[in-house]
Amino acid sequence: MNRKLLALPAVMGLAALPLAGCGSGSGSGDGGRAIVVGTTDTFQMSKENPAPFDPATGYDIGSWNIFNNTYQTLLRLPRSGTDPEPEAAKECHFTDSQGEQYRCTLRSGLMFSNGDKITSADVKFSVDRQLKINDPNGPASLLSNVDKVETPDSSTVVFHLSGPDSTFPFKLATPAADIVDSRVYGATAVHTGYSVLGSGPYTLASFDAGKSAIFTRNPKYKGSVTINNSKIELRFFTSSAAMMKALKSGSIDVMSRTMAPAQINELADGADPSIKLTEAPGTEIRYLVFNTADPTVKKLAVRTAIAELVNRQSLTHDVYQRTTTPLYSLVPQGITGHTNAFFNKYGDEPNLARARSVLAQAGISTPVPLTLSYTTNHYGEATAPEFTLLKEQLESGGLFRVSLQGVSDWSGYKAAYRAHKYQVFGMGWFPDFPDPDNYIAPFFGADDFLNLAYVNKELRDQIIPGTRQKTERSGAVGDFERAQQIIAQQIPVLPLWQGKQYIAARSDITGTEWALNASSTTQFWELGRGVPTN
Repeated sequence: MNRKLLALPAVMGLAALPLAGCGSGSGSGDGGRAIVVGTTDTFQMSKENPAPFDPATGYDIGSWNIFNNTYQTLLRLPRSGTDPEPEAAKECHFTDSQGEQYRCTLRSGLMFSNGDKITSADVKFSVDRQLKINDPNGPASLLSNVDKVETPDSSTVVFHLSGPDSTFPFKLATPAADIVDSRVYGATAVHTGYSVLGSGPYTLASFDAGKSAIFTRNPKYKGSVTINNSKIELRFFTSSAAMMKALKSGSIDVMSRTMAPAQINELADGADPSIKLTEAPGTEIRYLVFNTADPTVKKLAVRTAIAELVNRQSLTHDVYQRTTTPLYSLVPQGITGHTNAFFNKYGDEPNLARARSVLAQAGISTPVPLTLSYTTNHYGEATAPEFTLLKEQLESGGLFRVSLQGVSDWSGYKAAYRAHKYQVFGMGWFPDFPDPDNYIAPFFGADDFLNLAYVNKELRDQIIPGTRQKTERSGAVGDFERAQQIIAQQIPVLPLWQGKQYIAARSDITGTEWALNASSTTQFWELGRGVPTN
């Protein structure tokens, strides 16, 4: 079997200790030849998305793949472990015992790719800009706890938080805190078009919509990562089948997003010695969202009946061919505080009798008309058969009459669910950082990215701020378990499955075991070209 198996480290406690700086370097032995990475992600400018490569507007895995390789943050997620480490900063630490003030010192000699020097003023500008723009599709909510940013000198930046937040170092490692050039980017307007000006490992040399993007090594980069190639070509495909064909023929070197389950299993069999598959536990989750403003879905009995009828084992076995595992909570396995709240309340097997009883007791006539909406391409080609099976599961006992609505325009899909235009819709979540807070706060905090009609004051006002005061994350386990119990009882969302991470590459490509980080974004700099192993 031509496959590597990697272990994802369990989440450790967040340390409020200084983060020591580490050295940087670069090297490549590719002779200038691009490593070609295939993807089914799409990037299109539209009225809803005029600035696809602006960190203020992008909050999805495809955008973050671009941002993490071209922009720079003060901190970054490490190769192994979970505590953020310095990137543009040479050290960062909390300066008070309450966790309300966080100070970072920049590395010396930092520059944007155009030669502009980076100072603490650029960091302040970038954070202030993110919060001022506050794009509904962007990640500003991750920084909503920032009350004020000060710059005592050109290399020091101090963040004053409106309340304790032990997860703040993680947030500084996300594209929400990408550093942009204050002389180029507008303070209150998005940076339209496909251009990128950052200080990360790569510059975006060219972009041809629907075809490819070329990333070249940034000669002005100063940070903590070693760059193992001189050029990356990101090539766009309309289907995973076309991408797989290109990998087999050698016209691309690497593929990850998004492979179909059958392709993963085929590669895992090792029939083609020229291709290696790397697998690791993942923290991606897939779930249904209920619009509790809808006259039908707002009834708890309807949501409960759906929870009683969904068969996760069938989804993971019949659609995803065991490349995913059933999920019974928003907080997945491998993350501190995980508990099987939905399993404990609804069990593992569908229960038609209980579903029928709860609808009857609520006086709800059957079959209940219901529309399930999903994105046809953003999460891969298996999404359509997944929703076809969900429809069959809900209709099998005659309790529901389900219509399916597939939507190909991702920007339009996001705008519609935020406007509460869907009854029930499918979503995926790739964590911003590996902490249980990131599976609760983005959904149920004051600035939830889904714009849910559902509001729970215990989650919003007590559990989320309370857990952020605990720097030792094991001390917050009880609160996170309570959060998962609330979600299972009230069912504003319904977890379906947890994914694994896969990356496939030609046998001469090195670094695949490090290329996918804890947030499932691809770190281009880890990829190198060596000697074929077949």
